[in-house]
Amino acid sequence: MPAPCSSEGEKVPELTTYSDSLGSGPNDPDRPVVPFEFPGRARRGARPDASGGPYPLLIVSHGYPGSDVLLTNLTENLASKGYVVVAISHTDSTHADATAFSSTMLNRPLDINFVLKTMGELGAAGSGSFLSGLVDAEKTGLIGYSMGGYGALIAAGAGITPGTVYWGAPGGNLKIFLAGSPEYAALLDPRVKAIVPLAPWGGGYGVWNAAGLAGLRVPALFVVGDQDQTAPYAGVQFIFENAVNSDRYRLLYHAGDHEVPANPAPPITFTRWREYVHYQEPALDNTRTNNVNQHFITAFLGLHLKGQDYGSYLDVVESSDASNNYNNPGYPDGIWKGFKMWSAVGMEMKRLQP
Repeated sequence: MPAPCSSEGEKVPELTTYSDSLGSGPNDPDRPVVPFEFPGRARRGARPDASGGPYPLLIVSHGYPGSDVLLTNLTENLASKGYVVVAISHTDSTHADATAFSSTMLNRPLDINFVLKTMGELGAAGSGSFLSGLVDAEKTGLIGYSMGGYGALIAAGAGITPGTVYWGAPGGNLKIFLAGSPEYAALLDPRVKAIVPLAPWGGGYGVWNAAGLAGLRVPALFVVGDQDQTAPYAGVQFIFENAVNSDRYRLLYHAGDHEVPANPAPPITFTRWREYVHYQEPALDNTRTNNVNQHFITAFLGLHLKGQDYGSYLDVVESSDASNNYNNPGYPDGIWKGFKMWSAVGMEMKRLQP
Protein backbone atom coordinates (compact mmCIF):
# COMPACT_ATOMS: atom_id res chain seq x y z
CA MET A 1 0.00 0.00 0.00
CA PRO A 2 1.22 3.57 -0.62
CA ALA A 3 2.85 5.81 2.00
CA PRO A 4 2.59 4.16 5.44
CA CYS A 5 1.44 6.56 8.16
CA SER A 6 0.56 6.30 11.83
CA SER A 7 -2.98 6.81 13.08
CA GLU A 8 -2.13 10.50 13.59
CA GLY A 9 -0.86 10.86 10.02
CA GLU A 10 2.84 11.45 10.63
CA LYS A 11 5.46 9.27 8.95
CA VAL A 12 6.89 6.44 11.04
CA PRO A 13 9.73 3.96 10.53
CA GLU A 14 8.76 1.24 8.08
CA LEU A 15 9.38 -2.28 9.35
CA THR A 16 7.61 -5.57 9.77
CA THR A 17 8.31 -9.29 10.12
CA TYR A 18 7.25 -11.71 7.42
CA SER A 19 6.55 -15.41 7.95
CA ASP A 20 7.40 -18.09 5.42
CA SER A 21 8.61 -21.70 5.29
CA LEU A 22 11.44 -23.57 3.72
CA GLY A 23 10.52 -26.70 1.83
CA SER A 24 8.47 -28.03 -1.05
CA GLY A 25 5.24 -29.23 0.51
CA PRO A 26 4.53 -31.81 3.21
CA ASN A 27 5.65 -34.89 1.25
CA ASP A 28 9.19 -34.04 0.22
CA PRO A 29 11.66 -35.63 2.67
CA ASP A 30 14.60 -33.90 0.96
CA ARG A 31 13.05 -30.48 1.58
CA PRO A 32 11.21 -30.59 4.92
CA VAL A 33 8.87 -27.75 5.82
CA VAL A 34 10.65 -25.42 8.28
CA PRO A 35 8.88 -22.17 9.32
CA PHE A 36 11.01 -19.03 9.58
CA GLU A 37 10.71 -15.26 9.76
CA PHE A 38 12.57 -12.42 8.10
CA PRO A 39 12.39 -8.61 8.34
CA GLY A 40 10.67 -6.31 5.90
CA ARG A 41 10.23 -2.59 5.38
CA ALA A 42 6.46 -2.08 5.51
CA ARG A 43 4.28 -1.32 8.52
CA ARG A 44 1.28 -3.57 9.09
CA GLY A 45 -1.96 -1.81 9.90
CA ALA A 46 -0.76 1.58 8.67
CA ARG A 47 -3.40 3.92 7.32
CA PRO A 48 -3.07 4.19 3.52
CA ASP A 49 -2.45 7.58 1.95
CA ALA A 50 -5.70 8.32 0.14
CA SER A 51 -4.60 11.72 -1.16
CA GLY A 52 -3.28 10.39 -4.46
CA GLY A 53 -5.79 7.60 -5.01
CA PRO A 54 -7.21 5.64 -6.55
CA TYR A 55 -4.01 3.73 -7.30
CA PRO A 56 -3.40 1.17 -10.07
CA LEU A 57 -3.67 -2.44 -8.94
CA LEU A 58 -0.76 -4.90 -9.15
CA ILE A 59 -1.39 -8.62 -8.63
CA VAL A 60 1.70 -10.72 -7.90
CA SER A 61 1.79 -14.49 -8.44
CA HIS A 62 4.69 -16.52 -6.99
CA GLY A 63 6.53 -19.58 -8.29
CA TYR A 64 6.02 -23.29 -7.55
CA PRO A 65 6.72 -23.75 -4.75
CA GLY A 66 6.81 -20.21 -3.44
CA SER A 67 4.89 -17.79 -1.25
CA ASP A 68 3.30 -14.38 -1.14
CA VAL A 69 6.47 -13.00 0.49
CA LEU A 70 9.04 -14.46 -1.92
CA LEU A 71 9.33 -11.13 -3.78
CA THR A 72 8.96 -8.61 -0.94
CA ASN A 73 11.92 -6.54 -2.16
CA LEU A 74 9.92 -5.87 -5.31
CA THR A 75 6.42 -5.64 -3.84
CA GLU A 76 7.41 -3.21 -1.08
CA ASN A 77 9.26 -1.05 -3.59
CA LEU A 78 6.28 -0.85 -5.94
CA ALA A 79 3.81 -0.16 -3.13
CA SER A 80 5.97 2.79 -2.08
CA LYS A 81 5.57 4.22 -5.59
CA GLY A 82 1.79 4.48 -5.53
CA TYR A 83 0.33 1.07 -6.37
CA VAL A 84 -2.02 -1.20 -4.48
CA VAL A 85 0.01 -4.42 -4.47
CA VAL A 86 -1.62 -7.77 -3.74
CA ALA A 87 0.62 -10.84 -3.54
CA ILE A 88 -1.29 -14.12 -3.71
CA SER A 89 -0.50 -17.16 -1.58
CA HIS A 90 -1.63 -19.89 -3.98
CA THR A 91 -3.19 -22.96 -2.36
CA ASP A 92 -1.39 -26.24 -3.25
CA SER A 93 1.58 -24.22 -4.44
CA THR A 94 3.36 -22.75 -1.41
CA HIS A 95 6.53 -23.93 0.31
CA ALA A 96 4.34 -25.41 3.05
CA ASP A 97 1.50 -27.00 1.05
CA ALA A 98 2.76 -27.71 -2.49
CA THR A 99 0.95 -30.75 -3.91
CA ALA A 100 0.04 -31.98 -7.39
CA PHE A 101 1.42 -29.79 -10.17
CA SER A 102 -1.90 -30.12 -12.01
CA SER A 103 -3.54 -27.98 -9.32
CA THR A 104 -1.07 -25.20 -10.01
CA MET A 105 -1.61 -25.40 -13.76
CA LEU A 106 -5.36 -25.12 -13.35
CA ASN A 107 -5.67 -22.62 -10.53
CA ARG A 108 -3.03 -19.96 -11.28
CA PRO A 109 -5.07 -18.00 -13.85
CA LEU A 110 -8.28 -18.57 -11.88
CA ASP A 111 -6.71 -17.27 -8.66
CA ILE A 112 -5.50 -14.16 -10.49
CA ASN A 113 -8.99 -13.53 -11.91
CA PHE A 114 -10.58 -14.01 -8.49
CA VAL A 115 -8.22 -11.53 -6.83
CA LEU A 116 -8.83 -8.96 -9.57
CA LYS A 117 -12.61 -9.32 -9.24
CA THR A 118 -12.46 -9.12 -5.43
CA MET A 119 -10.12 -6.13 -5.33
CA GLY A 120 -12.31 -4.32 -7.84
CA GLU A 121 -15.32 -4.86 -5.58
CA LEU A 122 -13.49 -3.81 -2.41
CA GLY A 123 -12.09 -0.72 -4.06
CA ALA A 124 -15.45 0.45 -5.39
CA ALA A 125 -17.16 3.48 -3.86
CA GLY A 126 -19.47 2.50 -1.03
CA SER A 127 -17.98 -0.98 -0.55
CA GLY A 128 -17.50 -0.43 3.17
CA SER A 129 -13.91 -1.63 2.90
CA PHE A 130 -10.89 0.47 3.87
CA LEU A 131 -9.89 -0.03 0.22
CA SER A 132 -12.91 1.90 -1.06
CA GLY A 133 -11.68 4.66 -3.35
CA LEU A 134 -8.07 3.44 -3.20
CA VAL A 135 -8.03 0.75 -5.88
CA ASP A 136 -8.14 1.56 -9.59
CA ALA A 137 -8.82 -1.95 -10.87
CA GLU A 138 -9.40 -0.54 -14.36
CA LYS A 139 -5.60 -0.18 -14.50
CA THR A 140 -4.36 -3.59 -13.39
CA GLY A 141 -0.91 -5.06 -13.94
CA LEU A 142 0.03 -8.71 -13.42
CA ILE A 143 3.47 -9.74 -12.17
CA GLY A 144 4.19 -13.47 -12.28
CA TYR A 145 7.30 -15.42 -11.37
CA SER A 146 7.87 -18.84 -12.98
CA MET A 147 4.46 -20.59 -12.65
CA GLY A 148 3.12 -17.16 -11.77
CA GLY A 149 4.33 -16.03 -15.19
CA TYR A 150 2.45 -18.94 -16.75
CA GLY A 151 -0.68 -17.81 -14.92
CA ALA A 152 -0.23 -14.15 -15.83
CA LEU A 153 0.22 -14.94 -19.53
CA ILE A 154 -2.97 -17.01 -19.63
CA ALA A 155 -4.93 -14.44 -17.61
CA ALA A 156 -3.81 -11.75 -20.08
CA GLY A 157 -4.80 -13.52 -23.31
CA ALA A 158 -2.23 -16.20 -24.21
CA GLY A 159 -4.39 -19.30 -24.58
CA ILE A 160 -2.85 -22.77 -24.41
CA THR A 161 -2.46 -25.46 -27.07
CA PRO A 162 -4.83 -28.45 -27.50
CA GLY A 163 -1.96 -30.73 -26.47
CA THR A 164 -1.72 -29.04 -23.08
CA VAL A 165 -5.40 -29.45 -22.18
CA TYR A 166 -4.96 -32.89 -20.59
CA TRP A 167 -1.70 -32.27 -18.73
CA GLY A 168 -2.49 -34.00 -15.47
CA ALA A 169 -5.72 -32.11 -14.84
CA PRO A 170 -8.66 -34.49 -14.21
CA GLY A 171 -11.11 -34.57 -17.09
CA GLY A 172 -9.08 -32.18 -19.19
CA ASN A 173 -9.94 -29.24 -16.95
CA LEU A 174 -7.33 -27.08 -18.65
CA LYS A 175 -9.62 -26.86 -21.69
CA ILE A 176 -11.02 -23.66 -20.19
CA PHE A 177 -7.73 -22.01 -21.24
CA LEU A 178 -7.74 -23.32 -24.81
CA ALA A 179 -6.79 -20.57 -27.26
CA GLY A 180 -9.68 -19.47 -29.45
CA SER A 181 -12.41 -21.14 -27.40
CA PRO A 182 -15.46 -19.15 -26.23
CA GLU A 183 -14.95 -20.51 -22.71
CA TYR A 184 -11.45 -19.05 -22.54
CA ALA A 185 -12.51 -15.73 -24.07
CA ALA A 186 -15.13 -15.38 -21.32
CA LEU A 187 -12.43 -15.71 -18.64
CA LEU A 188 -10.38 -12.75 -19.83
CA ASP A 189 -10.71 -9.54 -17.82
CA PRO A 190 -10.23 -6.38 -19.92
CA ARG A 191 -8.99 -4.48 -16.86
CA VAL A 192 -5.57 -6.17 -17.24
CA LYS A 193 -3.49 -3.51 -18.98
CA ALA A 194 0.11 -4.79 -18.65
CA ILE A 195 2.01 -7.86 -17.48
CA VAL A 196 5.51 -8.60 -16.17
CA PRO A 197 6.41 -12.30 -16.65
CA LEU A 198 9.52 -13.05 -14.53
CA ALA A 199 11.24 -16.20 -15.84
CA PRO A 200 7.83 -17.53 -16.96
CA TRP A 201 7.45 -21.31 -17.15
CA GLY A 202 5.89 -23.13 -20.10
CA GLY A 203 7.40 -21.70 -23.25
CA GLY A 204 9.83 -24.57 -23.71
CA TYR A 205 7.27 -27.29 -22.99
CA GLY A 206 4.64 -26.73 -25.67
CA VAL A 207 2.15 -24.86 -23.50
CA TRP A 208 1.74 -22.20 -26.20
CA ASN A 209 2.06 -22.01 -29.94
CA ALA A 210 2.27 -18.92 -32.11
CA ALA A 211 -1.50 -18.70 -32.54
CA GLY A 212 -2.12 -18.76 -28.81
CA LEU A 213 0.60 -16.21 -28.06
CA ALA A 214 -0.90 -13.88 -30.66
CA GLY A 215 -3.80 -13.49 -28.23
CA LEU A 216 -1.60 -11.49 -25.85
CA ARG A 217 -2.41 -7.89 -26.72
CA VAL A 218 -1.31 -5.97 -23.63
CA PRO A 219 2.24 -4.63 -23.14
CA ALA A 220 4.69 -7.03 -21.48
CA LEU A 221 8.09 -6.88 -19.83
CA PHE A 222 9.86 -10.25 -19.73
CA VAL A 223 12.75 -10.79 -17.30
CA VAL A 224 14.92 -13.88 -17.77
CA GLY A 225 18.42 -15.31 -17.39
CA ASP A 226 20.14 -17.03 -20.30
CA GLN A 227 21.20 -19.95 -18.06
CA ASP A 228 17.74 -20.64 -16.60
CA GLN A 229 17.45 -24.34 -15.77
CA THR A 230 13.76 -24.27 -14.76
CA ALA A 231 12.15 -22.05 -17.38
CA PRO A 232 14.79 -22.35 -20.11
CA TYR A 233 15.72 -19.15 -21.89
CA ALA A 234 14.84 -20.60 -25.29
CA GLY A 235 11.27 -21.09 -24.09
CA VAL A 236 10.95 -17.53 -22.82
CA GLN A 237 12.46 -16.29 -26.08
CA PHE A 238 9.82 -18.30 -27.98
CA ILE A 239 7.07 -16.53 -26.03
CA PHE A 240 8.73 -13.14 -26.50
CA GLU A 241 9.16 -13.52 -30.24
CA ASN A 242 5.69 -14.93 -30.94
CA ALA A 243 3.57 -12.57 -28.82
CA VAL A 244 3.35 -10.49 -31.96
CA ASN A 245 0.40 -8.32 -30.89
CA SER A 246 2.04 -7.14 -27.67
CA ASP A 247 4.36 -4.14 -27.30
CA ARG A 248 6.97 -6.11 -25.40
CA TYR A 249 10.39 -5.79 -23.79
CA ARG A 250 12.85 -8.48 -22.73
CA LEU A 251 15.42 -7.84 -20.01
CA LEU A 252 18.06 -10.58 -20.27
CA TYR A 253 20.71 -11.33 -17.66
CA HIS A 254 23.84 -13.02 -18.99
CA ALA A 255 24.83 -15.92 -16.68
CA GLY A 256 21.44 -15.56 -14.98
CA ASP A 257 19.56 -18.62 -13.75
CA HIS A 258 15.94 -18.91 -12.59
CA GLU A 259 16.32 -16.87 -9.40
CA VAL A 260 17.01 -13.42 -10.89
CA PRO A 261 13.66 -12.10 -9.51
CA ALA A 262 13.87 -13.73 -6.04
CA ASN A 263 14.69 -12.00 -2.76
CA PRO A 264 18.25 -12.55 -1.55
CA ALA A 265 18.60 -15.83 0.35
CA PRO A 266 17.52 -15.52 4.01
CA PRO A 267 20.14 -16.47 6.62
CA ILE A 268 18.32 -19.68 7.59
CA THR A 269 19.25 -21.10 4.18
CA PHE A 270 22.98 -20.57 4.60
CA THR A 271 23.47 -24.10 5.98
CA ARG A 272 20.79 -25.69 3.76
CA TRP A 273 22.15 -25.82 0.23
CA ARG A 274 18.96 -26.94 -1.52
CA GLU A 275 17.00 -24.12 0.06
CA TYR A 276 19.79 -21.60 -0.52
CA VAL A 277 19.75 -22.16 -4.28
CA HIS A 278 15.96 -21.73 -4.28
CA TYR A 279 16.77 -18.04 -3.74
CA GLN A 280 20.37 -17.38 -4.69
CA GLU A 281 21.65 -16.87 -8.20
CA PRO A 282 24.80 -19.00 -8.78
CA ALA A 283 26.76 -16.32 -10.67
CA LEU A 284 24.95 -13.06 -9.90
CA ASP A 285 24.20 -10.90 -6.87
CA ASN A 286 20.47 -11.04 -6.06
CA THR A 287 20.54 -7.62 -4.43
CA ARG A 288 21.77 -6.16 -7.71
CA THR A 289 19.25 -8.07 -9.84
CA ASN A 290 16.47 -6.99 -7.46
CA ASN A 291 17.50 -3.36 -7.84
CA VAL A 292 17.75 -3.57 -11.62
CA ASN A 293 14.36 -5.28 -11.80
CA GLN A 294 12.82 -2.55 -9.65
CA HIS A 295 14.28 0.07 -11.98
CA PHE A 296 12.86 -1.37 -15.19
CA ILE A 297 9.55 -2.59 -13.76
CA THR A 298 8.96 0.88 -12.27
CA ALA A 299 9.57 2.43 -15.69
CA PHE A 300 7.41 -0.11 -17.52
CA LEU A 301 4.43 0.05 -15.17
CA GLY A 302 4.72 3.82 -14.82
CA LEU A 303 4.51 4.12 -18.58
CA HIS A 304 1.58 1.75 -19.12
CA LEU A 305 -0.49 2.10 -15.94
CA LYS A 306 0.17 5.72 -14.99
CA GLY A 307 0.98 7.36 -18.31
CA GLN A 308 4.32 8.62 -17.00
CA ASP A 309 7.03 9.67 -19.42
CA TYR A 310 9.36 6.76 -18.67
CA GLY A 311 9.89 5.40 -22.18
CA SER A 312 13.49 6.65 -22.33
CA TYR A 313 14.40 4.34 -19.43
CA LEU A 314 13.24 1.35 -21.47
CA ASP A 315 14.25 2.23 -25.02
CA VAL A 316 17.99 1.86 -24.54
CA VAL A 317 20.73 0.39 -26.72
CA GLU A 318 20.32 -3.38 -26.67
CA SER A 319 23.62 -4.40 -25.08
CA SER A 320 24.48 -2.95 -21.69
CA ASP A 321 28.14 -3.86 -22.26
CA ALA A 322 28.29 -1.82 -25.45
CA SER A 323 26.68 1.09 -23.62
CA ASN A 324 29.64 1.30 -21.24
CA ASN A 325 32.15 1.95 -24.01
CA TYR A 326 34.36 4.91 -23.12
CA ASN A 327 33.85 6.21 -26.64
CA ASN A 328 30.12 6.59 -25.98
CA PRO A 329 29.99 8.22 -22.55
CA GLY A 330 26.49 9.66 -22.70
CA TYR A 331 22.91 8.47 -23.00
CA PRO A 332 21.23 7.56 -25.38
CA ASP A 333 24.24 6.31 -27.37
CA GLY A 334 26.11 5.23 -24.26
CA ILE A 335 25.14 4.31 -20.70
CA TRP A 336 21.64 3.01 -20.07
CA LYS A 337 19.57 5.82 -18.58
CA GLY A 338 19.59 5.64 -14.78
CA PHE A 339 22.85 3.64 -14.58
CA LYS A 340 26.30 4.85 -13.54
CA MET A 341 29.30 4.11 -15.76
CA TRP A 342 30.24 0.40 -15.57
CA SER A 343 27.11 -0.51 -13.59
CA ALA A 344 25.15 -1.58 -16.67
CA VAL A 345 27.09 -4.77 -17.35
CA GLY A 346 26.06 -8.26 -18.43
CA MET A 347 22.53 -7.46 -19.59
CA GLU A 348 20.48 -6.89 -22.71
CA MET A 349 17.23 -4.98 -23.21
CA LYS A 350 15.26 -5.60 -26.39
CA ARG A 351 11.93 -4.29 -27.59
CA LEU A 352 9.59 -5.82 -30.17
CA GLN A 353 6.44 -4.00 -31.28
CA PRO A 354 3.25 -5.22 -33.01
